[in-house]
Amino acid sequence: MWCRIVAETTTEHRINDRIRAREVRLVDPDGVQLGIKALPEALAIAKELDLDLVEVAPMANPPVCRIMDFGKFKFDEAQRAKESRRKTVHVGIKEMKYRPKIGPGDFDTKTRQVGKFLNEGHKVKITIMFRGREVYHPEHGKRILDRIAEQMEGIAKIEAEPKLDNRNMIMVLAPDKRARQAAASRTANQHRGDRAPSTNGTPPADVNTTTAETAPAETAPAVAAPAETAPAVAAPAEEG
Repeated sequence: MWCRIVAETTTEHRINDRIRAREVRLVDPDGVQLGIKALPEALAIAKELDLDLVEVAPMANPPVCRIMDFGKFKFDEAQRAKESRRKTVHVGIKEMKYRPKIGPGDFDTKTRQVGKFLNEGHKVKITIMFRGREVYHPEHGKRILDRIAEQMEGIAKIEAEPKLDNRNMIMVLAPDKRARQAAASRTANQHRGDRAPSTNGTPPADVNTTTAETAPAETAPAVAAPAETAPAVAAPAEEG
């Protein structure tokens, strides 16, 4: 009769009296190495500081133990794990199915959803489903896949080129981070250019409006009115 020996796989730290080694490499609360100590001596030092002796590297020879507040250590460890899970992006493969005779409305709706999946960081498997004799005209499915790839340009790249799989045609798109960053940079530069002031430090004004407001009105030159001439009066004849 035999029994199987199962190695201990728990990640729980041994502390204080649970530590089994006779000697440990001791590290103080500030991270300073105190050298190799007998376990009773290490426990006494930790007790004197009102802290715990925690085995942090059980596979070392001798095991490494650190003096610390074990309750605070567990709390910080849980917070780090929680933050790590929060930042983890679960990338999966989504699928979107099209028909060769899909209408414009359905095509736009499905393609918008494909873009949403890609922006969330997912890969997208595009499947064209053929029915009946449609399978003899794969060029219709290829045309739809080309339209999708064209609309996704700038946010995605083709990871798997279109290929026939039984009665389906399949293409896989993957998020293109570099293309998205380049597009975002171009957009930001364009916005900065639109808001940039003129060279003299003042915003450009509407030429037509400024001209209308500031240009003085031209006045016609004054024309002198003709002087009125009195009618000629004949001088009276002298009497002889």
